[in-house]
Amino acid sequence: MSVDKTTVSRVARLARINIDDDRLEPMAQELSAIMSWIEQLNEVNTDDVEPLASVTGHALPMREDVVSDGDMAEKVVQNAPESMSGFFVVPKVVE
Repeated sequence: MSVDKTTVSRVARLARINIDDDRLEPMAQELSAIMSWIEQLNEVNTDDVEPLASVTGHALPMREDVVSDGDMAEKVVQNAPESMSGFFVVPKVVE
């Protein structure tokens, strides 16, 4: 697949990326090289390859989910500049 200056300009505009006119041609050549490399991947036979979710195949170690620190609402609210009924008081931001 070949990418031309017009395509680069259009994609840059859609992505809201400012590319100078003198950089369009080198960028088009670079993107064309990338696209031809990607096309080479289509030549690889992957018919007998199972899809992978992980390349390692290992499960992550799990720890027991235990609450180790909590039930300290009063202590936490003491740090607030202002609190009411166990909650932080904040300025109204939506009208």
